[in-house]
Amino acid sequence: MKKINKQTIIIALITLFVGFLIGNLLQSDDSDQQISEHEHQHGEDDVWTCPMHLQIRQNEPGKCPICGMALVKVDQENSAESANLKMSDAAMKLANIVTEEVRLDRTEKNIRLSGKIKPDERFISSQSSHIDGRIEKLMVSYTGEFVKKGQVIANVYSPELVNAEKELFVAHRMKDTQPELFAAAVEKLKNWKLTNRQIDEILAAGKPKDYFPILSDLSGIVVDKKVNEGDHVMEGASMFKIADLSKLWLLLEVNESDISNVKVGDQVDYTIQSFPGEQFAGIITFIDPVINPDTRVAFARVTIDNPTGRLKPEMFAIATVKSQLRTGDEKIQVPASAILWTGKRSIVYVKQQVNGEPVFQLREVTLGPKLDDQYIISEGLTEGEQIVVSGAFSVDAAAQLEGKPSMMNKDDKNAVFAVNKSTQIPIPQIEQVGVNLSDTVFQVPSAFKLAIRGIYEAYLPVKEALVESDVMKVKSFVPALIQAISDVDSGLSDSRAKEEWQKDKSVLIANGQKISQESDLAEMRKALSPLSDQLYHSLKKFDVNTGGYRQYCPMAFDYKGAYWLSDSDEILNPYFGDEMLTCGNVEEDL
Repeated sequence: MKKINKQTIIIALITLFVGFLIGNLLQSDDSDQQISEHEHQHGEDDVWTCPMHLQIRQNEPGKCPICGMALVKVDQENSAESANLKMSDAAMKLANIVTEEVRLDRTEKNIRLSGKIKPDERFISSQSSHIDGRIEKLMVSYTGEFVKKGQVIANVYSPELVNAEKELFVAHRMKDTQPELFAAAVEKLKNWKLTNRQIDEILAAGKPKDYFPILSDLSGIVVDKKVNEGDHVMEGASMFKIADLSKLWLLLEVNESDISNVKVGDQVDYTIQSFPGEQFAGIITFIDPVINPDTRVAFARVTIDNPTGRLKPEMFAIATVKSQLRTGDEKIQVPASAILWTGKRSIVYVKQQVNGEPVFQLREVTLGPKLDDQYIISEGLTEGEQIVVSGAFSVDAAAQLEGKPSMMNKDDKNAVFAVNKSTQIPIPQIEQVGVNLSDTVFQVPSAFKLAIRGIYEAYLPVKEALVESDVMKVKSFVPALIQAISDVDSGLSDSRAKEEWQKDKSVLIANGQKISQESDLAEMRKALSPLSDQLYHSLKKFDVNTGGYRQYCPMAFDYKGAYWLSDSDEILNPYFGDEMLTCGNVEEDL
């Protein structure tokens, strides 16, 4: 083997040592650079927050300790108090944000009313018996039969009439000597509604008639039959009620909240269910001066000509009254979709131009009456301003994310901010298919309210079983819920309230049955959402106080969001269970 000299070994060792030093220096510089870059990327001034729980603020990325959602970085430049968040046209289209100019308009409201056709009370009469006696034969045998004036409606046996006829024969024989006696006998028969012709027929017969015919005093439809063959009737007793249906009334139920806006002389357009597609019109001729204390409605009357008898009493009608509200000539009106409510505050977002850039201003407004899908604004807006009419929740969510004043933060109601694409946190308001929505509050009996509350009590175990993700337990509780819904007896005198409940009931039962028929937990949870929404709207429209809460999770169903009801303000999420048990927030006290 070739011998390695000492000098070669020394040179090799020196070379290795120098390489080691250079490597350490390069690694140290690279580490310092990475640390520097990391510190620059996550500096001390950076803030990270949870889009769902904005109270979470920390200076490094991670997950929300409440719901586990990934934190997002707050744009500090846009969060500066003097800075505006900018929004491009593309970003507005992406967030479906639409603005509209505030305008003055006539305060005209279309008031939708329901009602029924009734006989005109001025043309309802009683057909009475003119004598005491026993009904031997009845010619009018059923309700709804038409009678004509002068028609024989019954034959009556009357001992008093027989005696009066005998007196007539005696007086007739003494007619020449005592004409006054004969005249008195004739007048007595006429008081029993006998005609001159009938009296002449009795005299011509030469003997009393045992049965006396009663003639109808008027023409019309029998609406109430009060006697039968063999009955004894007293003189003046009512035998039938007869109505002339050539004149009818349309009686419309006007809620107490609309009474001030409906007046005599208003034009009414209405439809009859029996004649689909056909329009009718009339004028309000009378409004009840007293409100029904049970239903809280008053009737508005429309007089109808019905010469052919085409329209029938008890037909159901839907009417629209175009009413000019008594608030002045013109008022500022905005779409209902532009309004955000939080507690006692009503909020809109006003679009303005600052340095050529669109920005949004939170503005508190005072609401006046609602006009169909519009609201009158009493204070807070001026004509010509641009407001957000679609996508207001997206704008508000971005404001919350940046810690700016929003519907949940009342630091400064006139603070200005804008939104850019990077800060869009859309919180869509999902209207569940099939849910019967209504903002009308009906006055109903206490027993009905207790029955509706019983549905809420039966709903809670189903919701809690979904919190536990226990399919078998859900199935065991659903039958009691469906039974509670079915047991509610409408028994409501208010036809509109009764109709609303029938719609609510069908939605509640359909979704309850959907839960019962499913074996998949995810599908059960999907059915709970519309069930919860419908129960909430039923509780509100029938003014049922439960002492519970309405809660909301924006992450449910791929961030579409969903509500549920609870008897506790503790968040226990039925849509995620243990996966994100505490994800959500309390939206409303019930």
